[in-house]
Amino acid sequence: MDKGIKDALEKAYAGEAKAALRLKIFADVAEKEGYPQIAKLFRVICFSEEIHGTRALRVLKETGNTEENLQNSFESEEKVARVAYEEFLKTANDLGDKAAALHFSQSRDVEEGHAKLYKNALNDMMSERETAYHVCTVCGYISDGELPEECPVCGVKKEKFVSFD
Repeated sequence: MDKGIKDALEKAYAGEAKAALRLKIFADVAEKEGYPQIAKLFRVICFSEEIHGTRALRVLKETGNTEENLQNSFESEEKVARVAYEEFLKTANDLGDKAAALHFSQSRDVEEGHAKLYKNALNDMMSERETAYHVCTVCGYISDGELPEECPVCGVKKEKFVSFD
């Protein structure tokens, strides 16, 4: 694939992914403020943006079979935790920005957990192990199996978790 086309597709994917997340957040705000129709509009456009991002990934051929997708996801999470968040954390600490440092530190820890979950899924793929997951709505930590009494990353109580059975 031509480098210019590849770069353009990667930028398009990144832009669509950012737009989709931003619109999900905007929809939640509109809902909380009592504007259900505006929230619906944000969600509809979010869905459309997700379609654009999906198409870009397919053209880039960045999706494979489940095993390949798990391996790529594992490698990506490891790199993000070890490289990107470490750099972000150093910058925040150097500048004395405690809020950013806490965010980067917790996100790094959670990303390491994501990598472990992907690795476990790769190892368990043939056994088709079923589990429940519980996600902390404050920092994103994921518990595999049991719902913890409190988040091991940010310390909030179990009531702040969303369960996926």
